[in-house]
Amino acid sequence: MKTFLIILGKGAATLTLIAGLAMWAGTHTPVAASAIAPPAGGSEIEISNFSFAPSTVTVPIGTQVTWTNKDEIGHNVVSADKSIKSKVLDTNDKFTFIFTKPGTYSYICTIHPRMKGTVVVQ
Repeated sequence: MKTFLIILGKGAATLTLIAGLAMWAGTHTPVAASAIAPPAGGSEIEISNFSFAPSTVTVPIGTQVTWTNKDEIGHNVVSADKSIKSKVLDTNDKFTFIFTKPGTYSYICTIHPRMKGTVVVQ
C-alpha cells in the first residue's frame, strides 16, 4: 500500500508533490552496476587437475566456501588443525564450510598432500 502526501502551493510544496508522484509512478534513478555491492553468498573453489583453483581466496567473516571436485579421482579438504575436514569427494561432489572467525586457513588434500590451498578470512 502506497501513502501519498499532497501539498498544494508553490515552491517546495510543488517539488514535494512532484517527487511523490515520481515515486508513485515507479521511476527511479539508475545505479551503475559497479556501485552495487555483490550479494552476500560464498566463494567457489574448484578441485581439478590435482589442484585447488583458486589456490588462495580472501573472504569476509561469515562467508560460505564451497569446494567442488571436478577430477575423476577422489580428493578431500583438511586444514592443519582439522577444524575443516571433508569426506573424500567423488567427481562433482561438493563440500561447504562457513568461516566464522578471522584468520588464515591452510588446507591440503590428505590423499595427495602436494595439493595445497589457503582461505584468508578478514
